[in-house]
Amino acid sequence: MIKDEKPTIYYDGSCPLCRREIGFYQNQTGADALEWIDVSQSDNLDVVHGLSCEVAMKRFHVRCADGTMVSGAAAFFTLWAHLPRFSWIARLGRIPGMSHLMECVYRVFLLVRPTVQRIAVGMERNR
Repeated sequence: MIKDEKPTIYYDGSCPLCRREIGFYQNQTGADALEWIDVSQSDNLDVVHGLSCEVAMKRFHVRCADGTMVSGAAAFFTLWAHLPRFSWIARLGRIPGMSHLMECVYRVFLLVRPTVQRIAVGMERNR
């Protein structure tokens, strides 16, 4: 791993919710210090060594500058830690049990995500 490598955000750009949320984060102070990868545009089976496109499309992932890969709630806490406006939320992740609670919430969201995506697509078509 190169010492000056940027943390990398892997997101599903084919998901209207993800695309909107990531677009919001990309416009925040600090976002230029991150690499943003839309995994839906990958034509490789592996987006990066150790992360398949299939897995990356199912969960939010961040590769830290040291090469550590995190996903789910941990990935969001990592992203927020790099955006000054959201660093206070990242600090909440250090409260005992908070990371586990947020991971549980994230997993519930993943169950309803397909339905929410269909609603979001319908709303985009009606604009």
